[in-house]
Amino acid sequence: MTGTPSLSAQKILIVRVSSLGDVVHNMPAIADIRRRHPDAQIDWLVEESFVGLVELVQGVHRAIPVSLRRWRKKLFSPANWAEIRAFRRALAAEHYDLVIDCQGLIKTAWLARMARGPVVGLGNRTDGAGYEWPVRFFYGKRVPIEPRTHVVERTRQLVAAALNDPAPQPTDEIDFGIDVGRASLAVSQAQLNLPVPYVVFVHATSREDKQWPDTAWIELGQSLVRRGASLVLPWGSEAERATSERLAKEFGAAAIVPPKLSLPAVVGLLEGAAATVGVDTGLVHIAAALKRPTVELYNFATAWRTGGYWSPNVINLGTAGQPPTLQAVKSALAGFGLL
Repeated sequence: MTGTPSLSAQKILIVRVSSLGDVVHNMPAIADIRRRHPDAQIDWLVEESFVGLVELVQGVHRAIPVSLRRWRKKLFSPANWAEIRAFRRALAAEHYDLVIDCQGLIKTAWLARMARGPVVGLGNRTDGAGYEWPVRFFYGKRVPIEPRTHVVERTRQLVAAALNDPAPQPTDEIDFGIDVGRASLAVSQAQLNLPVPYVVFVHATSREDKQWPDTAWIELGQSLVRRGASLVLPWGSEAERATSERLAKEFGAAAIVPPKLSLPAVVGLLEGAAATVGVDTGLVHIAAALKRPTVELYNFATAWRTGGYWSPNVINLGTAGQPPTLQAVKSALAGFGLL
């Protein structure tokens, strides 16, 4: 691939299907494209469960759902394979001037090659990020990235190189482009009747070793309640709901365990919060992307790779061997005027 096509007709497909936090960290690349190519049509291929979130990103023309997680559970179903063939035909019906695989896995390179258009992808693995070396055979152009690169910058650099644009600079604005108006409408429609001010506790993570102790959540919550704050404990699975309900009992009427919310409603919930405190997981990364007061809790030395750095409202605490202390979290919230 020697150059980019005429910008007046440029159609770009972004491939980043999962996970939730990685989808969030992919968003600033859309704003980067729009700044230099305002007439470009940008589609985004993403797991079906995240479509509602991607549709909030300003500049995304179409969020195209893919069902890899569901398909894997029914590999021997004829109906499943019929759905895959239909998906493939629909994806190939659109011609793209550029297809950018931002994930670097065999499954995403496979999807990128289903689309019609030249494919660009990552040329190497970066520290702590998933990458499968056979993908290099799927790409017409491979972009090398320095190994120690934040996940947001990795995608921004990849997309800039794919479009032959200047590399993004650390001083550039990081714009996640989330339409908070639509998100606020979604949370209003959920009719949660949220008392103000409220703090969101995000205790749930897919990995037990990323969690924060219940005792710390309870003491922090009781301190906030004594200062007049309410607490909201969202959840995404039955196990997470049970934990939310168990913690909420410690706070009495000041705590709310909402029903299961759509991702747009979750965005609205986080946008309206006085602060969000949570472990290294997707919902916390949404709060950080919104540039709202956010305290991210890390048990590993990974904040340099996934933590928010684009706003003074985002505070990363903890590292390997030094989990975040209750006092450090209280001090961070005191800086936001909540304790």
